Amino acid sequence: MTNQGAAGESGAHSHYFLGAASARNERKTWLVVGLTSVMMLVEIIGGSVFHSIALVADGIHMSTHAGVMLLAALAYRYARRHAADRRFALGTGKLGDLAAFTSAIILAMFSILIGYEALSRFFAPERIDYRAAIPIAILGLVVNAVSALVLAGDHDHSHDHGHGHYHDHDHDHDHDHDHDHEHEHEHEHGEAASAVHRDFNMRAAYVHVLADSAVSGLVIIGLLMAKFLGWVWMDPVMGLVGAAVVANWAVGLVRAAGAVLLDMTPDADIQARIRTTLERDGDLVSDLHVWRVGPGHLAVIIALRTRNPAPPASYRHKLAALSGLSHITIEVEPIEPARI
Repeated sequence: MTNQGAAGESGAHSHYFLGAASARNERKTWLVVGLTSVMMLVEIIGGSVFHSIALVADGIHMSTHAGVMLLAALAYRYARRHAADRRFALGTGKLGDLAAFTSAIILAMFSILIGYEALSRFFAPERIDYRAAIPIAILGLVVNAVSALVLAGDHDHSHDHGHGHYHDHDHDHDHDHDHDHEHEHEHEHGEAASAVHRDFNMRAAYVHVLADSAVSGLVIIGLLMAKFLGWVWMDPVMGLVGAAVVANWAVGLVRAAGAVLLDMTPDADIQARIRTTLERDGDLVSDLHVWRVGPGHLAVIIALRTRNPAPPASYRHKLAALSGLSHITIEVEPIEPARI
């Protein structure tokens, strides 16, 4: 039996499992890298010229912000350029999740640093130059708000639009294997679907600028209260609140990106739907694995026991109604009739 499918005689096929908005998200991220880099240089150079250590310090902080954005942008570029590299067994779709996990760790470290600095201010209060600190905090808030607007829109939900191509591979062995790549024009909603389609690399970049915006806003509130009401303790209190918010976001992002890296099933219902679809007429799914290989792309390995083996295409068509199944491997094990 020969290999069949759109891939040609060799049976090779693409493992392009990047998100539908990958190219657009990369352009957005590079734009934010440019914006934060310019702001970083303006603050460091301006602070040096006008002898403002606060401005220089905020410029150095902005450099870490630019570094995280650069990490996200490079992850997009590397994943796109190496999408066809056969050394990656199932493509480079999870590279963004790795970048997101790294960004989340950096964000967690950032929250610890803010918390430590805030606590130290309780025991060793420092004189605050409100005329310099408030404008810098406002400037940081504006830059982060603009960055958040640039990155908004694709971090939570994206849809996998398709091209309707399939690749089947039949092998002359005891088992039949069906590798199916499909993209569907369906839109799923809800938390489970969001976990399947979400671009965690973009989400990490967005959460980072959102965290910076939140901290800047809290700092402004604390500084204004300290200046006009004499509540100097409000500055470190707002710092602790900001640290707690950032830490909470970081933990959530670590859990979400880590789940993808550990190949956890992103949709708790997809396994049940696969079993319901295939377990008919006495057929039994004896083994099932589902994991995410990229935003909007799920890989599936199915072991099916049946008394009436069918061609791989028939199982493929049964599963076609389930969106997001981009790489399907089916192993069919015939059940021998009982001997009397």
